[in-house]
Amino acid sequence: MEEKETDKGLFKKLHHKYRLVILNDDTMEERLSIRLTRFKVFVLAGTMVILLVVATIYLIAFTPLKEYIPGYADFNTRKVLRELSLRADTLEKQLRQKDLYIMNIRNITEGRDLVEEIPDSIGDPDAIDIDELPRSPEDSLLRAEMELAEEFTNNYWRNTEAQAVADMGRFTFFPPAIGMISSHFDPAEGHYGVDIVADQDEIIKTTLDGTVIFAGWTMETGYTIGIQHEHNIVSIYKHNSSLLKEEGSMVEAGDPIAIIGDTGLYSTGTHLHFELWFNGIPVNPAEYISFQ
Repeated sequence: MEEKETDKGLFKKLHHKYRLVILNDDTMEERLSIRLTRFKVFVLAGTMVILLVVATIYLIAFTPLKEYIPGYADFNTRKVLRELSLRADTLEKQLRQKDLYIMNIRNITEGRDLVEEIPDSIGDPDAIDIDELPRSPEDSLLRAEMELAEEFTNNYWRNTEAQAVADMGRFTFFPPAIGMISSHFDPAEGHYGVDIVADQDEIIKTTLDGTVIFAGWTMETGYTIGIQHEHNIVSIYKHNSSLLKEEGSMVEAGDPIAIIGDTGLYSTGTHLHFELWFNGIPVNPAEYISFQ
């Protein structure tokens, strides 16, 4: 009986009616009057809480606001990150290839050997020379195999060079300068071009249409300019007294690009050292151009 009376008392309290009145403090005029019960207040508060929870879940699940929540996983974001990572790897490979190409162009203009890959680091100056190490029978066998491989490489180089010479015959070249050849093409001695002796202040002209890819000073070759032509042809002009074009300039066959000179440590007098490269292989310019 006591429990029933308690329940009835609680029920009455929940449904006991109250009035919420809003008055004008100056005139005491009644502006708003609302009848309320504790039960209605609980229902209204619960409904508002549920609506707030549903709205929060909707904002998190279906709007971009979820990206600002730490630790919230997003499949699309991970997909975009993977794609960006792949693109970055591809761009890195392309940049290394372009850097290698530019490095070899500079090696050509400065008279150094070509490289097949960009070195990651400079060697340790305190490292032991490999020639100082004792040789084992396995080392001798390895050296013999490397010599055979080197001979095969030399044969491949000669065949490739012959193919390059045949392909270069398809083009018509403008003579860069008129004069006498004082030193001929001799790749065995590291002389990858011809030396042309001409008059003082002779104007050097480009041999084909192309784009200037190098125009500057080097200690060995002085004022040097290199031009990239179509079909992987590169022409190099060394030991000039001054340059008339800058890197990135577009030139046509016969355009003035430099003034003959005697600059650089390798120069032995006023002359033009002229080189032609086709597919990364030096070819003899005298076989395609008349300098007389």
